Amino acid sequence: MATIRDVAKSAGVSVATVSRVLNKKGYVSKESEKAVMSAIASLNYEPNSVARTLNNKSSSMIGLVVPDITNPFFPELARAIEDVANIYGYTVVLCNTDEEVKKEKQYLHALKQKYIDGIILTTSSLSDEDYSKLNIPIVALDRVIDDKTPSVFSDNKKGGEMATEHLIANGCKYLAHIRGPIGVGPADDRYEGFVETAEKFNVPYIVVNADFHLDRSREVAEELLRNHPNIDGIFASSDVAAAGVMKAAHSVGRLIPENLNVIGFDGIPMGTMLTPALTTVKQPIYDMGALATRLLIKQVEKTRLDTYHYKLETKLVVRETTKNLEVSHE
Repeated sequence: MATIRDVAKSAGVSVATVSRVLNKKGYVSKESEKAVMSAIASLNYEPNSVARTLNNKSSSMIGLVVPDITNPFFPELARAIEDVANIYGYTVVLCNTDEEVKKEKQYLHALKQKYIDGIILTTSSLSDEDYSKLNIPIVALDRVIDDKTPSVFSDNKKGGEMATEHLIANGCKYLAHIRGPIGVGPADDRYEGFVETAEKFNVPYIVVNADFHLDRSREVAEELLRNHPNIDGIFASSDVAAAGVMKAAHSVGRLIPENLNVIGFDGIPMGTMLTPALTTVKQPIYDMGALATRLLIKQVEKTRLDTYHYKLETKLVVRETTKNLEVSHE
């Protein structure tokens, strides 16, 4: 296997010159650069990525930290992030925290030790100070950490309002909200949109927590429907939670949408696979992931950011779990 010294000897230049060509740092004449590139090709030389990482304190890798990879929302984001990162020559390292603070801290420490170039965070379990101490470019995705950290998120509150208005427009008289984890920005915003809209229209409601999990959503929804049989409209804070609600409705003999309207949030492909197909508030998931990646790479490459915080619009997609099928279809 050829070494950097072999390349230098073949090109008739110093090892330092070869290093400057490989790292794209420092002056190299066009003639020398051409000779080095020709020698690399003829010798089939492959640079030692570990050595280059140690030398440059850069790995051409970005970390993606997610709370729960089993939630289909996050693989959708990861696909967009990987697509864009690859275009710019970066590799994505996926870290799943299982919503555990200790595990997130361990991952962040490991990423920094490996000279990761930047991190996209879809978690916010730690303090602002913890993230600031990393001294690594960061983009918050699907949530906001602080004013100084660039972020990409959808208009979750508006989405909650749209979902609730749709249930009310369908004639629902008693609403329920299966909310996501308390303290998580998107879940809090969807909850606020729901509550403010229900109160605006003077529609009675009840709220229970299920943390975005299917089984937990099924459990709380089943108890809710048994104890409050007059509930006729449910807004779940995620499509996964909505799937749990649908299972619960089947268990207690409630027909969707004949006597129970259900709407989710996210717009993941799973919604079209359910029977009946799920009405949802759709986030621009791919666009969110792609934009977050571009923002991170701009930071890594020391490019000035024109805007730090991007709020993307959500869209109501009406399918079969709500009665009114005239608003939109996908």
